[in-house]
Amino acid sequence: MGIEKGIFKRTELLVGNEVFKQIKDVRVIIFGVGGVGSWCAESLIRSGIQHLTIVDSDRVCITNINRQLMATTETVGQVKVEALKKRLLSINPTAEINALQQIYCAETAESFQLETYDYIIDAIDSLENKAALIRHACETKATFFSSMGAALKMDPLKIDVAEFWKVKGCPLAAALRRKFKKNKTFPAKKFKCVYSEELLENQGIPSLCGTDQCICKEKGSPLADGQEQGNDWHAAKIHTNGTMAHITAIFGFTIAGLVIQDIMKKEIV
Repeated sequence: MGIEKGIFKRTELLVGNEVFKQIKDVRVIIFGVGGVGSWCAESLIRSGIQHLTIVDSDRVCITNINRQLMATTETVGQVKVEALKKRLLSINPTAEINALQQIYCAETAESFQLETYDYIIDAIDSLENKAALIRHACETKATFFSSMGAALKMDPLKIDVAEFWKVKGCPLAAALRRKFKKNKTFPAKKFKCVYSEELLENQGIPSLCGTDQCICKEKGSPLADGQEQGNDWHAAKIHTNGTMAHITAIFGFTIAGLVIQDIMKKEIV
């Protein structure tokens, strides 16, 4: 029995041969591999996804360790997508994983060739870039899923899935809708989001980590997820929100589940 056949024996048993072939054939791209995107990537690879592109410009910061899959004391300072790629290839060495240390923005949008993917996943924090990705992805034929804000959450039972315009209680979703309405530029199609109505308050004192190992403030490097600078959905110029692994991981796993269920639905139809 080949290594790949052995790895996915239980998956194939559940979904069937034809669906599993489709899982292996689809092309997926994830933007943002922090607390949500890293777990989503792992779940997809463990489910049999063979063609995966991961996009993130950041490096592992010591403050990422509490919630990001590839963040450990040994990977602090490493490029996130490279650290995650190494982890994913240790799960399935035959997977084709394209790691891009880049930012999605208006200037780089066309370089990602979104029209070549079957599934596009948004797990980025920047309001401006998130809005641009949503509009761009919705213009393609790909199936698109987006993660709303996963910070300031504690209760896993409050995590839900809804069409973007029906998401309730999420400041990030509300800010995106305001932005689309203000600019009169709307997504070209409906898409599903993972979100939670829960909104707690930080109990500690917000700050950057301030350690010698922290590279959050490195010139030209975006702040770690949960640290938003100049976004209009935060009142403060620099704001750090508390996050925990069980919430960000469930967000990521839920999106991965939506991808697999969609593949199954299309194959059965």
